[in-house]
Amino acid sequence: MAIQRWRPWDEFRELERRMEEMMRHPFLSLRYPLAWWRAPTEEAAWIPALEMYEKEDKFIVRAEVPGMKKEDIEISVLGDTLTVRGERKAETEVKDEDYYRCELCYGRFSRSITLPSAVQTAKVEATYKDGILEIVLPKAPEAKPKKIQVKVKGASEGTATKAKTTETKPKAGETKK
Repeated sequence: MAIQRWRPWDEFRELERRMEEMMRHPFLSLRYPLAWWRAPTEEAAWIPALEMYEKEDKFIVRAEVPGMKKEDIEISVLGDTLTVRGERKAETEVKDEDYYRCELCYGRFSRSITLPSAVQTAKVEATYKDGILEIVLPKAPEAKPKKIQVKVKGASEGTATKAKTTETKPKAGETKK
């Protein structure tokens, strides 16, 4: 698992957003914590859910971006950071007073994640099907593990030879040097 950079201000922004939502509708936000109690014209930040996993020679990032067109999605890789930006637009015009409830989010988003290792940016591919954006990022050659074969030195392959040493006994009266 890759180490991700901690961005403490993102947590504060999310806390601030939830507090504002709770103040607007104090009882409803407690009963339905995931519901958006707003008019569709109000700006509401939304960030698509992501998953990232690793295969042998590539990283795969999948993002939930339902109801979007490919023209509304922008993908970029700079260094070790993948950024997905876009905008989900409302499909139909409905007057605010005609709404009973609006839980769908519209608007711009930007999502950046740090990649675990270098990728080949020229070979990055993205596909979009059934509301899922899939980005395939091939690993750079230096990021792929390389098997190194161990070679054995010696007279015969696979066995090491022992050097024979002969030791002579000193003659009477001599000392060993």
